[in-house]
Amino acid sequence: MTTESVQHGQQSLSTSAARNLATTTKSVPQMMGITPRYLLRALPWVELEAAVYRVNRRRHFLLGDGLIATYTDGGEARVIAEDLREIAFLRDLDSPVLSALAGGFVQREVAPGELITGVDDPAGQLHVIAFGRAEKRATGQYGEDALIAVLGDGDFFDAPAWARGETPSYQVKAVTRCTVLSLDHRMLSELADREPLLRARLDAYAANGQGPTERERPIEMTSGHSGELDLPQTFVDYEESPREYELSIAQTVLKVHTRVSDIYNSSIDQVQAQLRLTSEALRERQEWEMLNNPGYGLLHNVVPSQRVHTRKGAPTPDDLDELLTRVWKQPAFFLAHPRAIAAFGRECTRRGVPPQIVELFGSPFLTWRGVPLLPCDKLDLKGSGDSVPGTTNILLMRVGEAEQGVVGLRPAKVPDEVEPGLSVRAMGVDRQAITSYLMTSYFSAAALVDDAIAVLQNVEVANYHDYS
Repeated sequence: MTTESVQHGQQSLSTSAARNLATTTKSVPQMMGITPRYLLRALPWVELEAAVYRVNRRRHFLLGDGLIATYTDGGEARVIAEDLREIAFLRDLDSPVLSALAGGFVQREVAPGELITGVDDPAGQLHVIAFGRAEKRATGQYGEDALIAVLGDGDFFDAPAWARGETPSYQVKAVTRCTVLSLDHRMLSELADREPLLRARLDAYAANGQGPTERERPIEMTSGHSGELDLPQTFVDYEESPREYELSIAQTVLKVHTRVSDIYNSSIDQVQAQLRLTSEALRERQEWEMLNNPGYGLLHNVVPSQRVHTRKGAPTPDDLDELLTRVWKQPAFFLAHPRAIAAFGRECTRRGVPPQIVELFGSPFLTWRGVPLLPCDKLDLKGSGDSVPGTTNILLMRVGEAEQGVVGLRPAKVPDEVEPGLSVRAMGVDRQAITSYLMTSYFSAAALVDDAIAVLQNVEVANYHDYS
C-alpha cells in the first residue's frame, strides 16, 4: 500500500451516511403570517352570555357634522345628493330638492398655495372638497395667522355663511391640488322661493345659527345660588333604539388524512400542528375584521368629529397632539402600521424630539406624551405600489367599560372551546378517510361613546429627510 493511497482514501464513516442513523431535531411548523396582534392583546374583553351586546347611551343629537361624499361621472366630480342631509337645515327635505341643489355645484381646480375662498370672495357660497387637502386659517386675537383646521376629502364649508348669504371670516388655502365643488347662495334662495319647506328651514337656520354639532339632552341644574330657590326638575333621557353589536364569526374546516395522523405523528403531532397554524390564521383574520369590517370595524365607527387630517402628509408630533385633543380622557394607545411609526420617528428625529421608549408585552415601543404606539399591519397601506407613496391611518383609543372606551367582545363559553372565543369541533371521518375539524372564532368590537376613538387620516409613510 502506497503512502499516497493512505493519504487520500476514506478513513472514517462519512457524515452523509451517519445521518441515516441519527435522530433529526425538528422545529414546529413556522408561519410568516403570524404577528404579535397587539390590538387583541391590549383590548379589554367583555364576555357575553348571549351573542348580543347593547350599548345604552344618553339621548343625543347629531346636527350635520359629517362629510359630503362625491363621485366621478365622465371625468367630472359630482355631489351625492342624499349626502347633503349632513347640513342641518337640509336634513328632512325631499330627494328631488336635494337633487336640484346637487346639480348646481360648479367644479374648479385649485393649485397648491391658492385660496379656495377668502374674505374678498362673493358672499354666500358652499364649498365641498372632492379631492385634496386644505387649511382653514384666520387672523388670531393678537393679529397672528391662526390655523383653525385641516380639511380633506368630503369636508364642506361654510354652511352658515351660505344660508345667510354672507362672507366667512376666514380663508381656506389649498395645501395640495384640490378639486372643489361650489354652490352659490343665489341658487339656494331661488329654490327656497319655490319650496316652502326649504324656505322655512332656511329662515329658521339663518335666524338661530348653526348651534352645536353634537350634544346630549341636558340635565337641568343650578349652582352657586343662595336662599330658597325653586330647584329645577330634570331626568336623564336614554336612546330609545340603542345600538346592538352581534358577535361576528370566522370559520374554516380543517382536513387531515387519517394516514398522516396515524403513522406520521412522531415526534410532532400532525393534528396539533395543523390546528395551531389554522387557529393563528383565524386570529389574524379576527384582528383585521375588528379594524376594517364595514359594520363593526373600528375604522368605520369613528364619527366625523373625531377624524383628523395630517397637516403636511407625514405624521408629525403636532398631528398626534391633535389626536390627543380628541381622546384626551385616559388615552390608552395609538395603533399604527409599522411604516407609519417609522415615519413618525423620522419626523421626531428631524425636530430633535426623540420619543421615549416603554416596554410592553416584553418588547420596546415608541411613545408620544407617554402614550405607546403599537404596531399593527392590519391598518392597510393604500396606494403603496412601487411608484406611489403609501397612505394609511393612525388610531388613538381609550379602552375599557369603566372608562367608556373601546372593548372587544367574545362569548363567555362555547362548546369545544380551546381558547377564549375559539372552538374546534371534530366532524368525523368521511369515505376518503379524511378527518374534518370545524374551527370557529366568535368576536366583535364596540366603542361605547364617540370620543373613545379618533383617527389620523391620509398619513404618508414615504417622506424621508437628509439629516446631513
